[in-house]
This record gives sequence, structure tokens and C-alpha cells, in this order.
Amino acid sequence: MQGPDWKIGHVFGIPIHVHASWLLVFFFVTWSLATGYLPEVLPGLSDPRYWAMGGVAALLLFASVLLHELGHSLVALRYRIPISQITLFIFGGVAQMRKEPPHPRAEFLIAIAGPVVSFLLAGLCLGLVTLLEWIPAGVSMHGLAALGTLLGMVNTQLGLFNLLPGFPLDGGRALRAGLWAWGKDYYRATSQAALVGLLFGVSFGLFGALLLVGGLSGTASSSMASSGGWIVLLGAFLFSAARGSRKQAAIRSSLASVPVCELMVANVVALSPDITVEEAVNQYFLPYGYGGFPVVQEGRLVGVVGVRDVQAVRNSLWAFRRVADIMQTSDDEMVVAPDLSAMDALERMLALGAERLVVVQDGQLLGLVTRAAIGHFIEQRHPSGMSSTS
Repeated sequence: MQGPDWKIGHVFGIPIHVHASWLLVFFFVTWSLATGYLPEVLPGLSDPRYWAMGGVAALLLFASVLLHELGHSLVALRYRIPISQITLFIFGGVAQMRKEPPHPRAEFLIAIAGPVVSFLLAGLCLGLVTLLEWIPAGVSMHGLAALGTLLGMVNTQLGLFNLLPGFPLDGGRALRAGLWAWGKDYYRATSQAALVGLLFGVSFGLFGALLLVGGLSGTASSSMASSGGWIVLLGAFLFSAARGSRKQAAIRSSLASVPVCELMVANVVALSPDITVEEAVNQYFLPYGYGGFPVVQEGRLVGVVGVRDVQAVRNSLWAFRRVADIMQTSDDEMVVAPDLSAMDALERMLALGAERLVVVQDGQLLGLVTRAAIGHFIEQRHPSGMSSTS
């Protein structure tokens, strides 16, 4: 998602971020509650109190969105899918998963977890309102009942809206799970579910435009025009997200069909762990111009050293530090077979935060596969799709 965001904390070890657009919708929700909903259901209170209650209600509404996304995330973590962060933004929230679900059942359960949480929250809130009806009435009780009703309605709407079968909504992900199980092709299922998402985006945009035109022409109320404007924005968001998902599915499908041996740099020069950083720079990095080298000792791969590792050391210390001191120690995660797909290699690099992996077969070093090489392949096959992989 483009634009600045800020980390506000962690929940279950997952970083929680707030996108800049969230501030706009937070103010809008607070304003609409303080000037419309709350004065209507709780007449006679002061303006500052309405605004304070509106702010609290807006925070609770976004807490509901956060819990919805945590529902997805906790099920994803159960399937060992890392969550890089949860971001709250203008249209709700998104949990960013670092890898794809292992099978259709996992995809379905991850997708459906969010709406289930929303419906549970709705039932809890509306149940609380029912209990409050048995307590003698007071301003505080009326306020709690109004807040509970609002939260119950919004969580119900959030759950129902997300069940629409258009990717990337939760219903669209559930549809993808079904198509994946049926056709045994994850990327084709993604493309098909995203096509449905495109249709929903266009439908929302047209419906919102009709409301907007009706409100501006006087044939509908001004509130309908305001709603139409938001529906148009929502339709545009769905269309853009679905379109991006289709592009990303095409890119990932291409990468899944290409083994790393076709993208790797062969005949790689290896470094000894015992040479100094200064020798590595003068004899290898500068003459060859590579971004990194494997480090080999007695015919065995022991690590990888890259430009960033060198740059992390002050120039004055280059003559006193060995390559072994700065290299990334080799482990099984950094070594891949030549027939591994480029998609799997890219996912592993992203998970490790690595720029390159070493290609080895039968103990022999064959080459290096790098993010740059994969990016070049994507640029050749899908010139407009580079941003979709970030």
C-alpha cells in the first residue's frame, strides 16, 4: 500500500501500523457520529461530550477492524505463514502475509476467520444491548446501549460486506480456495477470483455514481450523494486491488514455471573466508562488479558476502577484518537446488531478508540466484508489473 504509515504497537508479535489515510476517515467517522448519530439517539448532551463519545466510538470501530484482521492472522500463523504487519487504512485493514497458504483448506479457513470474528463481535455487542435493557435506564446506560448497537451493526455489515465473493475481499479469497481445490491451479484461481472482484468494483462504482448524480441533481437527498461518493471510492479501491491481484497472479505463475538454473549467475567466483575485507573489495568486488560472492572453504560453502556487508564496516577497518567476520553464515535456507522454482526462491529470499541464494547440486556450487535477476526476468515478461511484487 502506497503512502506513509506509522507503527503503533504489536499484538501477538505482529506489528500494527496506521496508514496516513486512516486519520482522514477517523476524523470523518468522529464528525458524523458527533453531529448525526449521537445527537439523534442521545439528545440533550453538550457538543464536547458528543465529540468525545464520537472519538471513542471511532476508536472502537477501528479496534473491531483490527480484531477482524487478527482473526485472519492467527489462523495464518497456525499454518506457519508469517505476518509482516497489519495496516489500518481508509477502507478498513489488511494483514500482509509473507507467503501463500499451503493448500485450499488453509486458504478458506484464513479467509473466513475475519468475518467469523466480526459476527462474534456483533453478537457480543448486541447481546450486551439486550442485557442493558434489563437495567434501570440512565444516561450512561443509554450511551452504552447506543454504542453497543452501533458496534453490533457495523460489525455485522463488516462481516457481510467481506463475504462478497470478489477478490481481494474475504469472500473472494474463499472463492479462490474453492477454485483452487477444483482446478488444482492456485494462480489461475487467483486470476479468476480477481476477475469477479473487478466486476464488483465496477458495479460499486456505477451504483455510487448514480447516487452521487441523484444527490447533486436534487432527485435524492444530500446524504445519498455523500454515500455515493464513498461507494465510488470503495469501487475504485476494489477495482484497483483486483486488477493488481490479477497482474500479480500472472507474474507469480511465470516465476513458478521457471527453475532457478535458468536465472542464476553461473561460473561464480568464490571467496576464501580468510582474506581481508580490503582484499575482497580490491580483488573481487571492484574488478568483477558483482553484488555478492559465495564464501567457500575446502570446497564447502560456508557463507555469502555482499556489498551491504562490506558497507557496514568502516573503510579504516577493512585491512583488519576478514571476510569470515562479516559474511552471512551459510545454512540450509540459503542453499537451493537448481530445479527449485524462481517463485519459491523469491519467497525464501523475502522471508530471510536475503538478496541472493546459492545454487548447489550434489555438493557442487553451480551459481547464485539474486533478487535482481528475478526482477529483470519480471521486467522482461511483465513490464508494468514490477510494483506488484513489492
